[in-house]
Amino acid sequence: MADETSPLISGNDSTRNHGSIIPASDDDNNAPVDGSQVEAEETESRKEAINPLWIVAPMGIGIFLSAMDQTIIIASYAAIGSELKQLQKTSWIATSYMLTVTAFQPLFGKLSDIFGRKTCLLFAYCIFGIGILFCGLSQTMDQLILSQAFAGIGGGGMPAITSIIMSDVVPLRSRGTWQGVLNIIFSTGSMVGAPLGGFLTDTIGWRWAFLVQFPALILAFISVSFTLHLPPHPTSDFKSKFKRIDFGGALSLILSIFFLLYGLERGGNIGWNDRYTLGALSLSSISFIGFGIIEMSIANEPFAPKRIIVNGSLIASYFVNFFGVASQIGVIFQTSLYMQAVHEFSAARAGSVLLPGILGGVSGSLVGGLVIQSTGRYWLVTVVAYGLQVMGILVVVLGSGVVVVSVFGICVGLLVSGFGNGGGITTSLVALISNAGREDQAIATAVSYLFRSLGSVVGLSVGSTVLQDTLRKMLRRRLVGSDVDVDEIVRKVRESLKYLDQLDSDTRTIVKRSYEDAIHNTFWVSFGTAICGFLFSLFIKEKRLDWDGK
Repeated sequence: MADETSPLISGNDSTRNHGSIIPASDDDNNAPVDGSQVEAEETESRKEAINPLWIVAPMGIGIFLSAMDQTIIIASYAAIGSELKQLQKTSWIATSYMLTVTAFQPLFGKLSDIFGRKTCLLFAYCIFGIGILFCGLSQTMDQLILSQAFAGIGGGGMPAITSIIMSDVVPLRSRGTWQGVLNIIFSTGSMVGAPLGGFLTDTIGWRWAFLVQFPALILAFISVSFTLHLPPHPTSDFKSKFKRIDFGGALSLILSIFFLLYGLERGGNIGWNDRYTLGALSLSSISFIGFGIIEMSIANEPFAPKRIIVNGSLIASYFVNFFGVASQIGVIFQTSLYMQAVHEFSAARAGSVLLPGILGGVSGSLVGGLVIQSTGRYWLVTVVAYGLQVMGILVVVLGSGVVVVSVFGICVGLLVSGFGNGGGITTSLVALISNAGREDQAIATAVSYLFRSLGSVVGLSVGSTVLQDTLRKMLRRRLVGSDVDVDEIVRKVRESLKYLDQLDSDTRTIVKRSYEDAIHNTFWVSFGTAICGFLFSLFIKEKRLDWDGK
């Protein structure tokens, strides 16, 4: 019988082995199989009859919450940092979450092969729910950061396993369209999250932005438990399954990313010659080298195997994901701060400015999927998508005061860049699965999420580092000679935006102008990463997709 590790809809791929996902051997007669060929053929007609809607519907709440969580606190960062008096550390609220998401997302791809898709999805829901509850109960910035990191373990599995299940069920040529359906749900959650987070922050407090998700997550757990029906997973003892987990690779990746983020954060806030900064960056490099050695040579079942990572036909798809997401998340995060620090928008108003970008993302994803389904081609639409992202981010930069101050212009720029990034993520995923082949589609999909998460982490961290470094230098230069305590102002304006209300008009103008110039620099960084994403899209390898998904 079919199991959760075998695609539920199959083309005529002679290299696919039934029962477990393993590389094809040179001799098909000696390839390990689970179940008879007759049983496999009998399941094919049932696979074709499966309606993907019945798979998407039970997972819809989880997809919605996963998206909402990423935006519900974006509009609340400034308020959280101000209340906890550590505004300079607010980027860690997101980066701590993305740190564990990044490390565990590719691991969930392998775990779903070992333990089954549904089991891993329910486990991810549990961890995410506990983490979100702890976030809402946090009393200090450090507690909030740690709680977010814990929630990220589950948050990494929710979208990755959902995408893997869809790859199991849907023929590749229709994959983009159904990915668009998932992205509609995802983007709806994103659109609800930003204004809802701002509203809750302005009314009953930012903690409810987390707490409101907990009962909804319980509902998502129940929905998947009772209504998501997948073929049974092959049974074996837990000990043997546990031994197959690549803990060494996951740990080395976590350490590499953690030390990188710590080094970047300390370099931006303390100094690049600081011994702790240099030590952290050195340890990051060592850990990353260790990760490469473990995955390439040591691990028996690596979650990021060499044939998937070092694959010329897949590298371009990975990097467009990395640079595209890094660019978009950087722009969204800094736009929220720009609106609150420079234009003095409330958290709710700042969140509403982000809506066009989210709307653009869902539209681009759906359009990209439909184009692939109708043409069987994905190279040109991917290149156009990332070209639009470059143009949109340029409009955001120019509309933020570089040429003209225009909130409308920023909204238009976010709409265009979101459309491009949303379309590119969908089409590049189809390109990735097409080139990886059926036997590796689960692992390749999970690795693509690794690169997206790395993009989010690096985009947020580098942007925050540039912001803090530039802001500190500009404030010291512009406040020299004034009758104020420069060190105190530099410290307090980086801790809380509420401190602006305590400044005299001249000093307040200087601080706001310094914030504006610092954020401009972060926008230019996002523009540069968007260009990198566009350039890598040119190297994506295209295979024409037939209607049967080959």
